[in-house]
Amino acid sequence: MHALRMSVAENRLVDPGRVTEACYRLYLAQGGAWVAETQSGLGGFAILDVAGASVWALFVAPEAGGKGVGRALHARLLEGAAEHGLTRITLSTAPFTRAERFYSEAGWTRAGTTEAGELGFERILKEE
Repeated sequence: MHALRMSVAENRLVDPGRVTEACYRLYLAQGGAWVAETQSGLGGFAILDVAGASVWALFVAPEAGGKGVGRALHARLLEGAAEHGLTRITLSTAPFTRAERFYSEAGWTRAGTTEAGELGFERILKEE
């Protein structure tokens, strides 16, 4: 997963030391991670920060782009969030990216801008 994360062209880490392989273990232990496999290997992954009720990562391998991998992972992530009892989840992403368009088209609502200048989004899973 980490190698795939580091291979993407968009939403690259400004500080690659900020996300290490150890970071994934925390989220994996929460039970909120899913992978998509293709014939050539790992096609993508999605990780939900269950405790923070947010999307920590959703990345698709460059060679798997445009083949529905992201949409399938997104759908499974939303199902997983609901299974964990979450009623609302958030995420942030860089502006003017494919990710921004992806989440907008997938029904997420813009929820302002983060201190780091990223776009905040939210998704209501169940009305309270």
